[in-house]
Amino acid sequence: MLHVVLVEPEIPQNTGNIARTCAATGSVLHLVGPLGFSIDDKHLKRAGLDYWSLLDVRYYESYAEFEEKNQNKHMFFLTTKAKRCYTDADFREGDCYLVFGKETAGLPMSLLEAHWDNCIRIPMVDLEAHWDNCIRIPMVDDARSLNLSNSVAIVVYEALRQRGFPGLKIQGPSKA
Repeated sequence: MLHVVLVEPEIPQNTGNIARTCAATGSVLHLVGPLGFSIDDKHLKRAGLDYWSLLDVRYYESYAEFEEKNQNKHMFFLTTKAKRCYTDADFREGDCYLVFGKETAGLPMSLLEAHWDNCIRIPMVDLEAHWDNCIRIPMVDDARSLNLSNSVAIVVYEALRQRGFPGLKIQGPSKA
């Protein structure tokens, strides 16, 4: 199963679009607070349209609560600080968690460092060796980042492509 984790999302329209992507792909959406909007926000619901009934969404007050409830999971952290491209990651095995930061700041370095030390369980001898769980989407040097909902869609579909699009309808009806 594919899991999309949004850490402290700020823009309801982005989260609504991501919810729609998750619903259309059968991915689980994890919303980690504090959120920059109310779950009842009309912009959030409008962006997700009528897909909310198809969505498996889980809420957490903090990243600490998320980690506590999702221990020993295979996580990939999307960050512009990574050296490795998302297409080089192997998303094929078991449950896969794609962790994205908030729109204005991304994932904090303290979260990335804590994950390297506590979750990967490899001695902190060479920090560079721990970047395998951090991936990025290529961009030109002067671009700060892509829109969050676009980034999620790009990486979700790459992960699904590597898995052979399980449970998704690949072809539309043929015309006779």
